[in-house]
Amino acid sequence: MTAITDLEGLEVGFGIPALPGMDESSIETPCLVLDLDALERNIIRMGQEARAMGVRLRVHGKMHKSVDVAKLQARLGGADGVCCQKVSEAEAFARGGIRDILVSNQVRGAAKVERLARLTRFGARIGCCVDDPDNIPELSAAAVRQGATIFCLVELDCGAGRCGVSTAREAVDLARAIIAAPGLEFDGIQAYQGAMQHLERHDARKAKFEVAVALARETVAALGEAGIACATVTGGGTGSYRLEGASGVYTELQCGSYAFMDADYGRVLGEDGRRLDEAGFENALFLLTSVMSHVKADRAICDAGLKVMSVDSGLPVVFGRDDVTYTQCSDEHGTLADPDGVLRVGDRLRLVPGHCDPTCNLHDWYVGVRGGKVECLWPVSARGKAY
Repeated sequence: MTAITDLEGLEVGFGIPALPGMDESSIETPCLVLDLDALERNIIRMGQEARAMGVRLRVHGKMHKSVDVAKLQARLGGADGVCCQKVSEAEAFARGGIRDILVSNQVRGAAKVERLARLTRFGARIGCCVDDPDNIPELSAAAVRQGATIFCLVELDCGAGRCGVSTAREAVDLARAIIAAPGLEFDGIQAYQGAMQHLERHDARKAKFEVAVALARETVAALGEAGIACATVTGGGTGSYRLEGASGVYTELQCGSYAFMDADYGRVLGEDGRRLDEAGFENALFLLTSVMSHVKADRAICDAGLKVMSVDSGLPVVFGRDDVTYTQCSDEHGTLADPDGVLRVGDRLRLVPGHCDPTCNLHDWYVGVRGGKVECLWPVSARGKAY
């Protein structure tokens, strides 16, 4: 399902927060709003930076879960396909017409592996990560049954302590097993260090990166010594992409949050000491909320609580204002400190979520706004696709 173009019979309030042509002031709250101008500038900027560094950009679809945003990233930013984390996410993007999809994760279990192989029926190039030799026969068998080719990346644990093998020798052994398996093709390595992305200080991120790139470099060399070509070294994120892009080792970036930005990434400092949201990437995603109560003189209550945003990375920031602060949330309510009593019932605020990925997964729609008017309504295509 992609952007709504046929408006006949649709009515705001029956599962629809807004319709194209409406004023922003008429959007039902709470809902996700995209500043389309800022979004497009973010997408263009990252595409330009990736090209300047000579690396491909495979955008992370698990952030926005939107076919429409992914297509915009391809059109304006030159993105070479998407990453997903789950097979069901990949299914949503394949059905939406995305033709190059990497499940940048392990796919285990007969049903999931079979579904992964079936995705090639959409005409899509499908890949996944491998870190266990026992995974290779099940991937191979499913690929053969479906008449498919699955492109496999050996995943390295380069410091996150999560998935992935820890040595170049293990990676070479897995690559050999993939090459020998019918229906599979060895496509390279994944060296993504997720734990360093949100470290605020540049020197702290760089120290973690040096560990990651050393293992990636060693693995590429070991593969070469074994006579195995390594076409792809993929990884990197919004917090570290310049390090991977300039390394001479990585061939592909997996950035996601740069398109929307959130409060947590906004605190990340670049090498020049400037925050990411001061150095070119703008807040494009907002949780639009309304003040619904103000019976306490120094605080207001808005309609945005835990059911419409994730607070794992902290509370949201009130965009463009320093006179009111979001201080507490419960299921359906948000508390705003309003010491000067400037807010009134019905006032609208744009909140910048602490963490965009899980916040987006709580919503059905993005309302795209330009110049104070609703321009488009995009479904969160892969919402809830976690299996």
